[in-house]
Amino acid sequence: MNDKEQSQGATDALIARLAREARPLRPLAHPLRRALGWAVLALAFAAAMVWAIGPRPDLAERLGDARFLFEQGAALATGLAAAVAALALTIPGAPPLWRLLPVVPGALWLGTLSLGCLRDWWALGPEGLRLTPDPACFLYIALIGSLPGLVLYLMLRRGVPLAPRLTLALAALAAAGLGNFGLRFFHMQDAALMVLVWQVGSVALIAGLAGLAGRGLLRWPGARPA
Repeated sequence: MNDKEQSQGATDALIARLAREARPLRPLAHPLRRALGWAVLALAFAAAMVWAIGPRPDLAERLGDARFLFEQGAALATGLAAAVAALALTIPGAPPLWRLLPVVPGALWLGTLSLGCLRDWWALGPEGLRLTPDPACFLYIALIGSLPGLVLYLMLRRGVPLAPRLTLALAALAAAGLGNFGLRFFHMQDAALMVLVWQVGSVALIAGLAGLAGRGLLRWPGARPA
């Protein structure tokens, strides 16, 4: 038997073995459906953290403030959109536009905070733009986003992370965005510039750090990172 016949025989044997032993694989659910399931867990964890730390004393008043509600809605939408985008990026052949999902809610979030800075300056003058250190924001956002971030990371590993850095950065943006959403239910800081710098800045920092670690943490055998 020549080499060609041996190679053909090995190939036929491999095909027969795969046909005999292969098991059907369940395809991953749609990214939106998976993200909604993740969001339920993330919001439940955030609510538990708010309850454990204690809601802010003026929460009822804040819930009647349209500006507060819009900022919170934009933060929540940014986190959910980032989760959908991250999960979509682990599906080969998914449309590239998926990765742009957080852009619109993120722009609305930044826009409303920027307008808030102008309103604070108009109402209070330079005092309205006073910036003081608030490192607790980063710690609380990281804490509230820790479990949701871990769960989302495990969900991403079920797919094919061909763009690990961007995928993990989006996942961290989702978890940190939900962390910031929960933070404002017990943290009293509402000055727009403080929120923009210390809270949104913390979210951006966490996403950036996660993106740098993407190739090491989201490595799929046989895939070449994009």
